[in-house]
Amino acid sequence: MVVRGAVQWVLESFPAALARLGLVERAKATEAFDLAAPVMVTGGLRVLLRMADFLFVGLAFGDRAIAGLELGFQYYFIGFGLALALTSGTISVVSRLQGAGERERAGLAVKQSLWLSLAISIPLTIGAWVYADPLVDLLSDDQAVIDFGSAYLQVVMLSLAFRFWGLIAARALAGSGDTRTPMYVRMLTLPANVVLNAVLIFGLGPAPRLGIVGAAVGTVVATAFGAAVFFWLLVSGKFDIALPLRGKQFDAELLTEIVRVASPLGGMRLLQSSVRFPFLFILSVLGPAAVSAYAIGRRVMSLALMPAWGYSTAASTLVGQSLGSGDEDSATDYGWQTLRIGLVTQLLIAVVLVVAARPIAQAFGTEHVALTVDFVRIFGVVTAAFSIARTMRGSLRGAGDTRWPLYGMFVGSYVVRLPIAALALPTGFTVTVAGVSVAPGLGLGMPAIFLAILADYYTKAAVNTGRFWSGQWKTVARRAGVGTSGD
Repeated sequence: MVVRGAVQWVLESFPAALARLGLVERAKATEAFDLAAPVMVTGGLRVLLRMADFLFVGLAFGDRAIAGLELGFQYYFIGFGLALALTSGTISVVSRLQGAGERERAGLAVKQSLWLSLAISIPLTIGAWVYADPLVDLLSDDQAVIDFGSAYLQVVMLSLAFRFWGLIAARALAGSGDTRTPMYVRMLTLPANVVLNAVLIFGLGPAPRLGIVGAAVGTVVATAFGAAVFFWLLVSGKFDIALPLRGKQFDAELLTEIVRVASPLGGMRLLQSSVRFPFLFILSVLGPAAVSAYAIGRRVMSLALMPAWGYSTAASTLVGQSLGSGDEDSATDYGWQTLRIGLVTQLLIAVVLVVAARPIAQAFGTEHVALTVDFVRIFGVVTAAFSIARTMRGSLRGAGDTRWPLYGMFVGSYVVRLPIAALALPTGFTVTVAGVSVAPGLGLGMPAIFLAILADYYTKAAVNTGRFWSGQWKTVARRAGVGTSGD
């Protein structure tokens, strides 16, 4: 009771303090923070798991293993990104249906998401199992890096179907206004994942020493367990949202709306994942040290980016439920208030991590501490843009307006990031694409990489904010009709 009371005091005090400073409107900011905080905890635990993997692998095998883990994880991130896109459709539809009081149809929407997830995850898992080695070989000519990356990728992809379902269940609960239950599940499974990975990587006790494969095996086991817990929770009938096992299995209208909302985000996730490969290729040309430093820096700063995930989910829920009840003015206000409290939260955490960048970098056992610290600090400057882009995207997602975040992703990643990053390549270095050879490099090195990262994120922030400010997302929600006053 004491711990619970302390937690509740924090949940109420932080928005209240910001309200006294005139930064937010207390009631709506408190609702947003209450929904976002459990998602932040969950996301933070997930980031700590990934950081632990890099820490353990770095201590055991060094920078080339870290680079291999980063490259292998990029292919897994394609599937993970598609899962996030699909579940964006889930939370959008579920929140609107719950706001309209259509609980049974909300449960049916969860079932449609499950069938879609299996259709996507199973082929990806088979493809990665068969082609792991050549896939990683595309990104590096260092055989040690390739061996580490392909070994990890082949096994970790076995967790993808379970990851899909866990995200569907968590987003469905969030769309019903419950972000705490997913947090409790993750507080059980993610720490267990960290311990299991350490045991299998190092071969502690009677466990075999599996090296980098141990990180993948531990993730598969823990993810499968988490998926089983979520399945039990949603079939129990004890929550506002449920997975009905019997009765109607398919609903064309719900399936279509989930796909409509998820498709642009799926395209965005594919663009986001695809741009990582040429970007990592450029870093690989600059050397394994650049890949390793980028990987560590990005993982460390992901902790500072977790509030944006939480507030994005809160914005989707609050905007979607307001639209479902027919209150567009409240939906608009929730979007802006969630952005305000999200940005303040994000920046406070970013300052702490940037200040502690050097000792954190040293903990990973890298030989390139200075470069890693540089990456951490660049990502620190990026956090404001990331917070704005992600939170605004969540508000648009709640309305079912997911095309403009796709446009922002394309412009930021392909029109801005890659051309600037290519300037880092050595002068005269030739890249062949579709039979055409070009030499885009000017030998600018790391300064071009840093500028590319900054320009990319601030472009996305401008696009998403401009779209929400325009108010056109309200028209998109009315036209969709699912769970809105247009029904």
